[in-house]
This record gives sequence, structure tokens and C-alpha cells, in this order.
Amino acid sequence: MHPVRKTSPEGVEYRDLNGNGRMDPFEDPRRSVEERVADLLPRLSLEEKVGLMFQTVIEAGADGTVKEAPGDISKSGTSEVVLRKHLTHFNVHALDDARMAARWHNALQAIAEQAPHGIPVTISTDPRHAFIENAGASFAAKAFSQWPESLGLAALRDAALVREFGDIARQEYCAVGIRAALHPTLDLATEPRWARQSGTFGQDPDLVTELAVAYLQGFQQDSLGAGSVACTSKHFPGGGPQKDGEDAHFPYGREQVYPGDRFADHLKPFPPIIAAGTAAIMPYYGMPIALDIDGEKIEEVGFGFNKQIITGLLRGTLGYDGVVVTDWELVNDNHVGDQVLPARAWGVEHLDPAARMELIIEAGADQFGGEECVELLLELVAQGRVSESRIDESVRRLLAVKFRLGLFDDPFVDEDAAAQTVGRKDFRDAGYAAQARSVTVLQNGAHGRPPVLPLARDQRVYAENISADAVAALGEQVDRPEDADVALVRLMAPFDPRSDLFLESWFHQGSLDFQPGLASRLARIAAHCPLVIDVVLDRPAVLTPLLPLASALVGSYGTSDAALVDALTCTIAPVGRLPFDLPRSMEQVRRHGEDVPGYDDPLFAFGHGLSVIPTV
Repeated sequence: MHPVRKTSPEGVEYRDLNGNGRMDPFEDPRRSVEERVADLLPRLSLEEKVGLMFQTVIEAGADGTVKEAPGDISKSGTSEVVLRKHLTHFNVHALDDARMAARWHNALQAIAEQAPHGIPVTISTDPRHAFIENAGASFAAKAFSQWPESLGLAALRDAALVREFGDIARQEYCAVGIRAALHPTLDLATEPRWARQSGTFGQDPDLVTELAVAYLQGFQQDSLGAGSVACTSKHFPGGGPQKDGEDAHFPYGREQVYPGDRFADHLKPFPPIIAAGTAAIMPYYGMPIALDIDGEKIEEVGFGFNKQIITGLLRGTLGYDGVVVTDWELVNDNHVGDQVLPARAWGVEHLDPAARMELIIEAGADQFGGEECVELLLELVAQGRVSESRIDESVRRLLAVKFRLGLFDDPFVDEDAAAQTVGRKDFRDAGYAAQARSVTVLQNGAHGRPPVLPLARDQRVYAENISADAVAALGEQVDRPEDADVALVRLMAPFDPRSDLFLESWFHQGSLDFQPGLASRLARIAAHCPLVIDVVLDRPAVLTPLLPLASALVGSYGTSDAALVDALTCTIAPVGRLPFDLPRSMEQVRRHGEDVPGYDDPLFAFGHGLSVIPTV
């Protein structure tokens, strides 16, 4: 290992990353980012430069050690991928304990110091501050403070709160060494069946734009620096309008369509997020069908392969010169257990992996997500199919972000500070309040039923899908509706279970209709006592059959049982408003254009939310 930390003859502390005993310009913390990049780039071998252009999954040891063997998802051991393949960007999955996460991160950075130029590692993550556990999109909070999903933040309509959330998440990420966020999601929730809506800010392009910029500012601060988390804004040029709502992670969901000719709505959040300084942008998997932009027909290939979209629209028209990282696994098939999942090479499935990689680079991307096949890119350079100058173009962008984050000067974190910062009480309290406040009251008394909210405490409560502790905060739990003063039932928005492909079971797709027997069963409960229903709206469910049954109907977007009870009793007043229209029926959904925000005649419209007056 290099004796890294030194003091120059001028008294400047620096890291001697190449071990030559002197402070080279790229090691000099006083110099500008541009000077340091310009000095380091020609020092790097082709292998080191190529390694920078890959970002893949890494798995952390639960005891704070690095894993030196392939994991459940990661394809290589840590030293293999850092020191032989020269990768320095990794997307981390499970992190259950803050101290162990910090210890693992430091061990990983110590391995990176052994590389020829000691390029520090950048750790990224999908969202991990809410409730949904989906290895393809997000993780439940666990040790981190827990907040509503992005839809819940959108329901609050409060840009200052969104920036506060970003700032808190930034502090927790930095404490354990996570310096890059694979978010925010700027996609519009215009297609009700789509599985990724919970991570969006809803259907309205203006609201999405306002909240996404605030989110970015919370994570990156006023400018990208040593205290920032670099954001990858996604999915360019808007990943919401999936044909029939099927997700583009899967072959049957590869098509992205614009029957309402609303491409401009989906693009609208990106120019402001570029102006706000997003460190990176990720194109979506989707393959546009019959898309025409200003008279130019767009090639029907996935956006990550699409030169018209990345070089023409993003870099040319919008003037973006930051990092473009592809979504995961566009090049190679993915082997998980005994399954072989096809590469998400939509529209170019006929090409071999080398040709796919060549096309991605030609399209204008800088980094391959979910891949570590460095030998493939090295071979393309050797064959003259990709020039080293083109490699340098991407490496400059990637190195600049590392320098701006201060990683070259000090990538290590303090274990004690990590344990004290992650999940700090004031952070948890802020997240809990947001969970309760984001609850949206859709109906409170109707169809001949009197209002019941706010709920009184000290009642006899019949409950379904609510923890016993949360019910105890309301009163005595009883086993039969006949013995109850009130019934409280939590429901997940419906979906069609699927499990043939890896990841598929985590994606809620398909019908938004509840099973036919549910209304009959709820009617039997409502016959005995007032019925309060909460529906977890990770997608806009068809709630029509519930309206005649519910004395009160609310929607939530990532709210614990305890926070829900506090909202229903107005201990913390629920003020959420719908971030999308709720449809009347599945027939209305099927007739609706995938790219069109909202309906002419929704059951409940975007922005709907009743006020509930707290009892004194």
C-alpha cells in the first residue's frame, strides 16, 4: 500500500496517490478541478481509463468487511474488480448497520489506494429512505430516517420540505461514504399501470420540475463540493409512458409510446435540472415507438443506444456536458441463479455485446451501468472501433465529479460519526411527520354516512393489516366488527402478481382493480360499524367500489401504521393532496393515452385532498 498521507515541502497536506514521494498537480488540493483532471488523465493507462467507464453492483459484508467472492448479484470479488478491472464506481445494495457500512466503505477505499494512481471509489445508491424494497429500484430505510415515497413528498406540495429531505438524506449518505445518488426520478406518472410511479413526483410536469430541483439542491447543495452527494437525474427523456403500463426492465415492456403527442410534457423537467447542475443523467431503457421530434423521426432503439436522443437532444439542443450513465445491463445477458435474463438491448437485440457497447458510446454515453466487461471495451479500442480520444472525453467528465466531491483529498469516513448521524432522532422525527402529513383524505362522510375523521381515541377497534401497537394507540383491539366502535383497514393498491423473471415479483404491474370479493367482505364490516380504509397508493388504484362502503377513505404513499394513526386522529394533521388523478375504472385506464397527464373525468382529480379539523 502507498504511504498515502504526506506533507509537501510547502506545508500542504496531500495524498501521495501514485506513491512517487512528491505532490503532483492532480494531488494538489489547491489546484482547480480542471487542472487536476488535465494532469491525471495522461498519466492513466488505457486499462485505468476504461475501468472508470463502468459502474456495477457491489455487495458489502454485514460485518464491515469487503466481499472477495462473487455475491448474490455482484459478479466479482472486490479486489478483483477494483485492482484488476480498475472499476471505481459501485452501486451498493444492502446496508443494515451504519457503523458497519462506514467500516466497509473505508476498507474499500483502502483497497483503491493500492491501484496505480489510487483513484478513490464513488459509491452510489438507489433511493433508501422510504418503504418499498425492490432490488431493481429502491430499498427500505432500515437504519436511515424513513420518509414517504416521492409520491408522498409530491402530495405535500412543499419544495422547502423536499429540499430539507434531500439535505437530511445527504448527511446520512455522506456519513457512510455514499457520495452518489441514482435519483431523483423526473418521470411523469401519466400511465396508471406503470410500476415505477411511487418513485416519481406525480403526473404534473410543473410540480415534478419544482420538486426535482429542490431535491437536487438538497443533495448537491448550492454547487457540487466536498459535502455533496452527486445526483443522477433520470430517466431521460422521461420514462413514464410505457405501452400498456408494462415496465421496460422486461422484454414485454420495452415500448414507450406517445399517443397523445405529449413528449414535451415528459421532457419539461430536464432543462431546469440541467440548469441546476445535476452531476449525471440516466436515459431510460424504453424504446420510443412512432416518436417524431420537430419533424425528425426518432430511431426505434432503447434511449441508451439512441444518438438522436443523447447527442442530439441532450448534449446538443439542451447543452448538457455532464456525465451520462446508462441504465443497468444494456450490453450483456444477466445470469442470476439458474435464470438468464436478456440484456435490455431493446431494438438492438440482434447485435452482439461488442456492437451494443460500440453503439452506446457512439450515442454519447460515458458510463455503462450494471456492467464490468472492461475487456470488451479494451478490445473495441484495440480494433480501432472506439478511439482512445473518445474514451478520454468520457473519463474527463467522470474524473471531474470525483475531484469536485473531494474524494481525491479524503474519501474516508468516521465510524462514530456515521453511527451518530444515520437515523438521528431529529431526522427520524422529520420523516415521521412527513409520513403522517402526506396522508390524503379522499372521503370523510358520504353516501349517507357521517364524517368520522378525526378519529377519537379510546375506542374499540377492529383492524386489518395494522400493527397491534398502532391499534393500541387508538384504543382496545377487538376481534369482530360487531364488537367495534370503528373498523380500520389498510389495503395495498391492487396488482397482478408475476414471478417468472428475476425482479418481476417486486414490480407491481397490471390491473388496478381490487378482487371482486373484497367489496362484499368490506360491506359486511361496514354493516356493523363505521369503516375507515387506507389504500397505499404506489399506483392510482380504482377506488370506485370502496366509496359506498367507507365512512372515511384515505390514500397514503409510504406511511407507517403509527404515523397513519396520528394522521387519522389529527395528532399530526393530514394535508396531502393527490399527486395524480385516480381513475374511475380499468376501462377508463385502457382508453387513456399513456403519455397524457390525467383524465377528463377522474374519480378524484390531481390536487384533491380534504381538510380535517383537529379536535381540541
